[in-house]
Amino acid sequence: MKIRSTEELVRLYRERADLPYGLTDVTQLQHALQGAHLARSEGHRPELVVATLFHDVGHLLGRLNDNPAERGIDDRHEVSGGRILAALFGDEIAQPTRLHVAAKRYLCATEADYFGRLSPDSVRSLELQGGPMSDAECAAFRAEPGWEDALLVRRWDDRAKDPRANVPGLDAYLPDIAACARAA
Repeated sequence: MKIRSTEELVRLYRERADLPYGLTDVTQLQHALQGAHLARSEGHRPELVVATLFHDVGHLLGRLNDNPAERGIDDRHEVSGGRILAALFGDEIAQPTRLHVAAKRYLCATEADYFGRLSPDSVRSLELQGGPMSDAECAAFRAEPGWEDALLVRRWDDRAKDPRANVPGLDAYLPDIAACARAA
């Protein structure tokens, strides 16, 4: 699926984000909205809020059903999502998306208790994504532009799985999306 505008991106979320988010009791849309709400409520800039909102867009593009990791598939959603967001918004928003999977691998390698806090589907996908980083991979990750933003997105990603969360809907983010979009 080719996304050519922010309007098409928002439509994708309105029409196709009703899929379950992994093995959780939330949908892809609920997960996205919860993450964006966490970023906004912590006072982060609009670019980081938008990056968090759309960090999993690659899952919606592939439409590999509920949980590709459960079937042993790494859908590389960070790559396809990063491409879409780079075209629509630029690297400030795309880079945390590209790196949020690497951020999970990094945190597993650098924080002793991080792995134990992962959800079962995140543990399974971690295995498919290469497991915890080596020391050399950690150093290379820290050399990437936007690596610290990717850690923030990853942490919100981990927390955005509450089926009872009451957060603003997609319309609440339309001004930020418009403000962050590249001029056509």
